[in-house]
Amino acid sequence: MLKMFISPGRYVQGPGAIRETGKYLSILGGTRVFVIADPIGIKVVGNEIQQSLKKHDLQFQIENYGQECCEEEISRLIELASRFRADIVVGVGGGKSIDVAKAVSHSMKLSLAVVPTIAATDAPCSALSVIYTKTGEFDSFLLLSRNPDLVLVDTAVIAKAPPRLFVSGMADALSTWLEADTSYRTGTAGMQGTVSTLAAQGLARLCYDTIIENGYQAKLAVERGVPTEAVEKIVEANTLLSGIGFESGGLAAAHSFHDGVTVLEETHGFYHGEKVSFGIIFQLVLENRSQALVREILDFCIKVGLPVTLADIGIKEVTEEKIKQVAEATAAENETIHSEPFPVTPDMVYAAILGADSLGRDAKKGYTA
Repeated sequence: MLKMFISPGRYVQGPGAIRETGKYLSILGGTRVFVIADPIGIKVVGNEIQQSLKKHDLQFQIENYGQECCEEEISRLIELASRFRADIVVGVGGGKSIDVAKAVSHSMKLSLAVVPTIAATDAPCSALSVIYTKTGEFDSFLLLSRNPDLVLVDTAVIAKAPPRLFVSGMADALSTWLEADTSYRTGTAGMQGTVSTLAAQGLARLCYDTIIENGYQAKLAVERGVPTEAVEKIVEANTLLSGIGFESGGLAAAHSFHDGVTVLEETHGFYHGEKVSFGIIFQLVLENRSQALVREILDFCIKVGLPVTLADIGIKEVTEEKIKQVAEATAAENETIHSEPFPVTPDMVYAAILGADSLGRDAKKGYTA
């Protein structure tokens, strides 16, 4: 089987990067920029983006995206971008607005730039959009023809976003090496149908080590709204290292749990990374990983405030019916949980979910085993 390493065309990060938007978009060619933004993101950076686009003589139209990255919203925005005769699509904001922009650019075969205003997911760098239903349930993955041409990350903006979003991104990044390692050991094809390179595995491991080493210090800095060096490292881990690591390295059980648990409406108010956080504990139990690794991850998650129990992601009433429903969705035929080195059944998933919940509960009571 072929190996593949894929990444964005250009990655720019640092305080004040937003003021260079027009400069870097000009490199892509074209003069008509269609900006898809979430209302919060454009409120934070909209003025600076517009000034930069005007400075470089780029025409633009800004449109807010709806509540979900769904087929209906993608179609609506494609129609608007077509009327504008766009050359470049720019996604501004969080993961779903970015995924919508990626889907629009893919359909229209246009250049794509991504300007995240939070570091909550690894969506900015990938050639993948996660599609949901209008009501927020996971629907499918849309594989794109290429990665974004430009990812521009202003860490001064990121540092002032809600700390909960920043911490959620750390969970998404924390899963990167665990899932890539499982995929590598089993020789499972990743999202693009190829197996991992050594480079992708090395970046995935670097992502994990960076999160464990710098995560707590970075969280404290973001609570004060300042982009310290620890914040710079975590932003890069959450965004670039995690994006390359999962896409070139592969996914496994943690993200399948995220997809499966969306069938429960009470989890919809929690962020992607928060659900992945419990998914990490679930994967550790499913794979029967070492006590040392389990302890390191549980201790880190609790220290930074990440979910480690079902109650932490909104499932206050744990019933057999609910968890079996999640287990069936998690073990669905097309899910990445089948990267695991053994056949996975819904019964195994059910047991591992409850086992992970018990571990998390014990950890919160001062688990030291």
